[in-house]
Amino acid sequence: QVQLKESGGGSVQGGGSLRLSCTASGRTFSTYVMGWFRQAPGKEREFVAALSWTGGDAYYTDSVKGRFTISREYNKDTVHLQMNSLKPDDTAVYYCSAKQGYYSAYASVWNYWGQGTQVTVSS
Repeated sequence: QVQLKESGGGSVQGGGSLRLSCTASGRTFSTYVMGWFRQAPGKEREFVAALSWTGGDAYYTDSVKGRFTISREYNKDTVHLQMNSLKPDDTAVYYCSAKQGYYSAYASVWNYWGQGTQVTVSS
């Protein structure tokens, strides 16, 4: 059974940092694009960051550029999202996802999803 399991969420004050991790099991994702999406209450799920299966190409939504960094550990099938200078607008449930082929910002075309981890940033 394929599983993506997120960890590292929590509550932090504005300006603080959190590091999210996602570990895959059930198959290897070494040739998959790995990414993070988030969903705030009353809003649609939105793309945050993704990393190509080679690790050579990283993609970020404009609002997190310069603050968030995505990375992956191939031998552990793990992807991380380092989040710095957090803002209250970053408050959301963060989801790890995996996709065959190439990067896309559209959540509907991603193949696998984790259960999500809550990130709350207070002002």
